[in-house]
Amino acid sequence: MARDTWDPTHLPDLHGRRYLVTGSNAGLGFFASLQLAGAGARVIMTGRNPNRLAAARAALLRQVPDADLESLMLDTSNLGSIRAAAATARGRTGLDGVLLNAGIVHPPAQRQTTSDRHELVFATNVLGHYALAGEMLPPLAAARGRMVWLGSMSTSMWQYDPLDPELENGYTPWRAYVQSKVAATALGFEADRRLRSEKVPVASLVAHPGYSIGGRTRGIAGVNEPNRAKRFRDNLQAPIAQSKERGAWVLVRALVDPAAEGGQFWGPSRGMRGAPRPASASKVTRDLDVAARMWHYCEHATRVPWPFEKARKAKRR
Repeated sequence: MARDTWDPTHLPDLHGRRYLVTGSNAGLGFFASLQLAGAGARVIMTGRNPNRLAAARAALLRQVPDADLESLMLDTSNLGSIRAAAATARGRTGLDGVLLNAGIVHPPAQRQTTSDRHELVFATNVLGHYALAGEMLPPLAAARGRMVWLGSMSTSMWQYDPLDPELENGYTPWRAYVQSKVAATALGFEADRRLRSEKVPVASLVAHPGYSIGGRTRGIAGVNEPNRAKRFRDNLQAPIAQSKERGAWVLVRALVDPAAEGGQFWGPSRGMRGAPRPASASKVTRDLDVAARMWHYCEHATRVPWPFEKARKAKRR
């Protein structure tokens, strides 16, 4: 077996590459953007709050003064916002990758719906990213790029089959979160199968960050500012937890490593923490029936059929 020489602190030269990261204003999205920009990539930072996005952009520039950045307003819970952002992003230069990172980690106690009348967690974590990936498929195909969906180790602990994906009955915050991650992971694998079948040169991968928490993450004004109590609580979990900066290592490797392949699942080497490595996805996320059902549901809920034929033509330009 060949020795793994990947060093997440010294990425390959990414000058000339362009990546879009959802949820760039904090957490994993910010640190993924920071790592990509530090390697020379042009990064489209996105977020739904203009002030927080501006603060994150300024924070990144303090870390990497010559970073090549774009800012784009994007709310993955709002299909209109997705269409508008995608139209803007498509109108610029090529796109080498999309990191589908934004999401709700701590769902509301009571079920809430969006302006599009979808359950908030499923809309934000799943429907929005399904629609965005479809909208961005032609520029990704033109660049022979890839998309990375954000998974979670929770899907191996609670293998909920999302028969009621928007939890019209029996809503609980935890079930809403885990079901959204089951759906996103299954969609990531299903996307790769369909892209291969349609001969579209875009790879789809799934990556999970392990147990990455704010109190184990360095403080950055405007991005990560945990109070002393949170630092204390999170540091008690040091044996099983890691920083969000290290959690982003996995996402970035899945996005840029030339050796990474479509259909793969990536995670920390020790499950909850560690260096980025190929991992094993839970059984429910690899179920073909679950994947087909989620794809059908998302296609009809968002009214965004993926433009495979248009993407095939884009690759020949």
